[in-house]
This record gives sequence, C-alpha cells and structure tokens, in this order.
Amino acid sequence: MAAISGGTFVPLYGAVDKKPVKVAPFQLDVYPVTNAQYLAFLKKYPEYSRSKIKGLFADKSYLYQWESDFSFGKDNLSNAPVTNVSWFAAKKYCECQGKRLPTMDEWEFVGMADEKRIDARTKEEFNKYIMSWYEKPSTYANPVGKTFKNYWGVYDMHGLVWEWTADFNSIFLSGESRKDKDTDKNLFCGSGSVNATDLMNYAAFMRYAFRGSLKARYTTKNLGFRCAKDKKNSVNTTKKQNNETKNSMPKNKK
Repeated sequence: MAAISGGTFVPLYGAVDKKPVKVAPFQLDVYPVTNAQYLAFLKKYPEYSRSKIKGLFADKSYLYQWESDFSFGKDNLSNAPVTNVSWFAAKKYCECQGKRLPTMDEWEFVGMADEKRIDARTKEEFNKYIMSWYEKPSTYANPVGKTFKNYWGVYDMHGLVWEWTADFNSIFLSGESRKDKDTDKNLFCGSGSVNATDLMNYAAFMRYAFRGSLKARYTTKNLGFRCAKDKKNSVNTTKKQNNETKNSMPKNKK
C-alpha cells in the first residue's frame, strides 16, 4: 500500500461554498485488486462465488466473464483487474483484508495527481490523457501496473478501470456526508454542471456521472476496485496507553 499524507482540495461536487475538503492521512493499494487475488478470496469465502452469491448483493452479470466459480479462465489474465464485481462484494473483500473501500474524496484526492504534482487537474495534457482513455476499448483486460505511477506511488488510477468507492453515489442520493443541506436532484443530465466547481473538468464529470448511475448490486465489465486503510498510529497509541497506565498506578507512600 502507498502512504497518502492527506491534505485539502476542492472536489467537483459537494464542497460547501466551494471550500476545500480535508482528507486525513491514509493508505491506498498501489494496484487495483486482480483476478488472482479475488480468486484467493473466493476460495476462503465461497458464499461470494458466482453461483452462491445472493441476488441482493450482486446482479446476474457478477463475474460472468469467468470460466466458473473458482476459475477466471484462460481468456482472463491473473494480473488483470477483477471486474464485474458489485459494491457489496468489493466491500466484503476489503474488510476481509483488514481494509476498506476508499471514500470518494480519498479516491479523487489521489486521482488528481500525475507523476510529479499532487494536483494536476489544471494541466491540459493530464486531462487529455484521461479523456483519451475513456475512448479506448477493453482496457479492463490489461494487466495492472502498466499505466503511469503518480506522485503518491499509485498506479492505474486512470487508464485501466473505473473503481468503486465507499460512498460512490452520496452526491446524487444524499448530500449529508458532505454537509449539504438538501439532496441535489439537479446533478443528473445536463443540469449536473450547475453546482460544479470546475466547468472544464470533463474527466471528473464522467466519473461522477458514472458513479451516480450505479446501484450497489450492479456489476460492469469495466468496473473494479482497490482497498484503502486508515493510517496506523500504533506507536503513538502505545505510548499514550503506557503513560495512562503509569499515571493510573498508585504511588508508593514513604
């Protein structure tokens, strides 16, 4: 996993009065989850295999490109990103690794970086690269790690697959997580540009529109995921606990 030190940025949607939102330090998988990694997960949790998963948690396209429950087949690379996985299944996978899905703000914060800059959204060539990917067919079949390594040391944020986030449709269904006062029903279709902070960020428009079209049980051939994790504070926590224990011990009376 890559260590993301966190910071502030203004997302395309959701910031109150267009002020920056804060992203706390966290960790993010360097690569999307692969077919081989997901197969290992299914062998431990067969209830999430293609024939066993409940319809409540995944639609009929769940892992349809695989050969069988426990074989992704010869036509799918072991190190290609797993796709046709629902939000429920992706969330379960991350939890079983002691991780979680990244939030939308976390994903966008890391995704706005190019090779050298934390925020490359104003660079024309960066946005052209993302938009050109949207036009390429079947990039989901490519192996992970073949796109550029960004400022944080993370690969494949753009150029391979779309990715699930923990709160993927919060902007479209409820503004509560971003402290909006009301649900904004004007984010769909052409009126989606009304409350955007950057009308020229078409690449981000595409991501937000795609996320807003999803339900948690949906699966698509170009949608995968990666996991995140809160930053470890084990050293500081241990020191604090030791100090608290020391202070709570009765002092010897002379």
